[in-house]
Amino acid sequence: MNYQELAFSDAIKEIQEKKGSRNSYARMEKMSYTDGLTEQEMAFIESQDSFYMASYGENEFPYIQHRGGPQGFVKIIDANTIGIVDFVGNRQYISAGNISKNPKVAIIMVSYPQRARLKIYAEAQILDVEGNSELYEKLKPEDYKFKPEQVMVFKIKAYDWNCPQHITQRYTVAEIKEVFDLQKKHISDLEQQIIDLKKLLSKK
Repeated sequence: MNYQELAFSDAIKEIQEKKGSRNSYARMEKMSYTDGLTEQEMAFIESQDSFYMASYGENEFPYIQHRGGPQGFVKIIDANTIGIVDFVGNRQYISAGNISKNPKVAIIMVSYPQRARLKIYAEAQILDVEGNSELYEKLKPEDYKFKPEQVMVFKIKAYDWNCPQHITQRYTVAEIKEVFDLQKKHISDLEQQIIDLKKLLSKK
């Protein structure tokens, strides 16, 4: 699994040479090999609540689609495979149509709080829920209201971490609420301590 080797075409290498970055990337190509996802990537993937996927259409344009769900809706099947239940959406089926002709996709997952992003090259497979009940049960999110359209499985061909530069830290309402709830509890505990101390002092 070598992301640079797969990503860097001859045209890209030529530009790297002109821009002065080819030597460092050539060394990276020789060193960057990973036999499947590590625990770090698995934990990152399973913590995500969205990702972006690019597929290639018969119109010769790439198509980028946002996929979202509850945190953890992307499931690890094995060290080289991830999958999701594809929820019913606007029913345009652009990604599905593109994948039916060309299964190669590119995925990017971003954690704004961590300022981290993971790039993935994969081959996608779209399966009916009917006839794949065991896989569906493994992939379906718990405690989340949804209507399943189909199942999507991604065989990972390569992945790489992107530089965090220019990723602005952002937090969801739920993440902010979690921090403020802790702060509110701390204040409430302190207020109760003051009340208890006043009662104790009044008895003296």
